[in-house]
Parts: sequence; structure tokens; C-alpha cells
Amino acid sequence: MQQNRKIYFMAQIISILNHKGGVGKTTSVVSIGAGLHYLGKRVLLVDLDPQANLTLHLLGESDYQTIYGALRSEYSLPIVSVNPGFDIVPSTLDLSAAELELQSEPGREYLLRELLHPHMKDYDYIMIDCPPSLGLLTVNALSTSTTIIIPVECSAFSLKGMTKLFDIINKVKQRLNKKLKAHKVLITKYDGRKTIQKQIAERIQLQQLSKVFSTIIRTNVALEEATMNQCTIFDLDKKSSGAIDYMKICEEIVTDNI
Repeated sequence: MQQNRKIYFMAQIISILNHKGGVGKTTSVVSIGAGLHYLGKRVLLVDLDPQANLTLHLLGESDYQTIYGALRSEYSLPIVSVNPGFDIVPSTLDLSAAELELQSEPGREYLLRELLHPHMKDYDYIMIDCPPSLGLLTVNALSTSTTIIIPVECSAFSLKGMTKLFDIINKVKQRLNKKLKAHKVLITKYDGRKTIQKQIAERIQLQQLSKVFSTIIRTNVALEEATMNQCTIFDLDKKSSGAIDYMKICEEIVTDNI
């Protein structure tokens, strides 16, 4: 008789990245991660931003071990459970020193990959909240990711500097991470009542074509309220436009195998 064998799948690793702040990066990490979890996926969020906004959003002020100590080889990757199958690796302001402290480390671009590798079979998705910079921490995220999601706000300066971002992604793909499949642009904080925002959104969609999510994240006060209440948008109000939009993004991710 043939024995049943448990089949393991390796996690998809998605980095949320933009070197411009205020574009909804951390909100997107929390909301997409929570949405995927609501769809039955096992999700790990990694806070790689020294501002630690992701950690504050889900854990508040805490004394947990953080990604900073793990990168310094002080202990293994610290994983904190938010809900069963929905976990987070916390961050701290101390992480801001890592850029300098790790410069002389052998294989410094792959430190995060080594930390995540033992946990790849435990999750369907690992999502990384990157810092608003293109330094060593961001390179570590890109070096271990399969996909990059770039949140973009519909403002006059939204496209400024994106060429540089695409250049970095392409160089990492060529030199450090052949498994990096592509990038997807996510339009956030959209107000359809403003003509300028419609024009900018159309411009982004025209320039990026298939690399833009079909769903646009509309401006929604419930997303800010979820942050203030240290919960996800789905826990706060499943019927809000923020919850509806981010769930559609999650469905695009699962359907398109992003």
C-alpha cells in the first residue's frame, strides 16, 4: 500500500518596497498579510524597517526579541504569533545601526535569506516591510524575495525616482537573486474625485501596463483607524472600502500566483 506523504511547499516571499515614505507601505503589508490569512494562507510578516511601524501596529510597545538581534547572530529568527497562522518578526529602532554594523559581514546581502530559510516550509507567504531606503537592509529583502510590490501614491512626485528603484531591482535580479520574478505596482490612497489623481493613475497604468494591479486602493479613513486601534482592517470593518480593496488585491495575488 502506498503511504500518504505530506507535501511541503516553499513560501512565496513578497517585499513591499518604496524609498519614498507616506505611500501606504506598512498599511499594505498588514492588510495584504491579513487578507491572505483570511483566505486560509499561513502568513509571516517581517518588519525590516527601523521605524518599526509594522511592529507597533500589531504588537504595540513590546519587549520581544527583534530582527536586529537575529541579523547580528545573537539568536535565531524571533517569530511572534498574532493569530494562529498569522505571525510577525518584530523590529526596533536599533535596526537603524545595522547598515553600518553589518557592512563587513561575509555574505552580508544574504543574512535575511539565511534566517528565513528554516521557516520556508511553515508558511505560504512571507511578506517583508522594507525601510524607505535602498541600503543594505533593502538589498537583503530583494535578495530573498520572489516578488516585489511597489505601493505608489497618486501625487505629482509619485513617479519621481521610480526609475532608480527599477534599476536596483533589475541589478539584484541579475547579480544576487535569479528567483526574483517581477515587480507589481500598487496604486494607493486614491481619491477618484480629484482629476489630477485620475490622470496620474492613468499615467502609471500606461507606463507599467501588466505590472500594475487591477485593483486600486481607495482613500479610506478606516485604514487609519485600524492602525490607531492596533488591528487589521478586516478586524475593524470587513465592509469598508479599504477591506474590500485589499481583499481584491489578495485575490489577485493568489489567482496570478504572484
